Amino acid sequence: MRAIGYQDSLPIEAAAALVDITLPKPEPTGRDLLVEVRAISVNPVDTKVRRRSEPEPGDWKVLGYDAVGTVAAVGSQASLFKPGDAVFYAGDISRPGTNAEYHLVDERIVGRKPESLDWGAAAALPLTAITAWEALFDRLTATRPVPGAAPAILIIGGAGGVASIAIQMARRLTNLTVIATASRPETRAWVRDLGAHHIVDHGRPLADQVAALELGEPGLVFSTTHTDRHLSEIAALIAPQGRFGLIDDPPALDINPFKRKSVSVHWELMFTRSSFQTADMAAQGDLLNEVARVVDNATLRTTLGDHLGSINAANLKRAHALIESGRACGKVVLEGFAG
Repeated sequence: MRAIGYQDSLPIEAAAALVDITLPKPEPTGRDLLVEVRAISVNPVDTKVRRRSEPEPGDWKVLGYDAVGTVAAVGSQASLFKPGDAVFYAGDISRPGTNAEYHLVDERIVGRKPESLDWGAAAALPLTAITAWEALFDRLTATRPVPGAAPAILIIGGAGGVASIAIQMARRLTNLTVIATASRPETRAWVRDLGAHHIVDHGRPLADQVAALELGEPGLVFSTTHTDRHLSEIAALIAPQGRFGLIDDPPALDINPFKRKSVSVHWELMFTRSSFQTADMAAQGDLLNEVARVVDNATLRTTLGDHLGSINAANLKRAHALIESGRACGKVVLEGFAG
């Protein structure tokens, strides 16, 4: 089967950073599905793993987490899907990735593709939708009020993939006032179109800008990027007994300033359930089925930002470069193995 992989961690400009390769077609066992991949999207985690992780000498590492496709075969213990079913999912960071024609995935973390979306639009959703849903509803319990706080959430990094779906979820699935950050005209327009009630500039101190909205102190803050840069501002603006969530990887995180306000801190990593085979691992499949339902009833929409063409090394390198530039708006998608 065709795939894209690498053997050495290299800058994306290097010729061998990502290359077109041919690998054996895998066979499903146990609860695995073999999925014929129709479209993928690229996430910051793809670029981080490429820079930090190499395969064993002589082997190839295949990246990719988001995928949408058709079930080609099922393992002997699989019962949730059958060949021909259209599915979408975000994969498992400990297994070979979705940048390949065929991919193995545990059926418990798979959902049925939204019927109203084409392959590319559906591929934009799984990883970010799981991350945003788990962060908002499992970690921050966004529907539970913070006593005395403004019923509001500040979402930092509003035009990114996770924030783009989190803004929609917070606006349409809760009663919260949504404040999002964006700095460029195009990202401010994107965030506004997604449903943010208010927009503040993450290039300037946040606390004064949030105070100027005259909403009161927000009970919730969800940071998707550059958390270390904004930490003191978050501590200043969040309400006492508020809840703070984050998903990025700051080199250090001093949460002592939150003690005075008894602010709780919540990490979110959507790979936790699959990595540790948690007892509630199937919750991700259920979650994706619910996402498909609310997409199909037009409550949520795809966050596809850039469609870069077919799935090959050249286009995948363009996608990695765009993600690494920090200027992507929404999700970056590739679709189909041409030729």
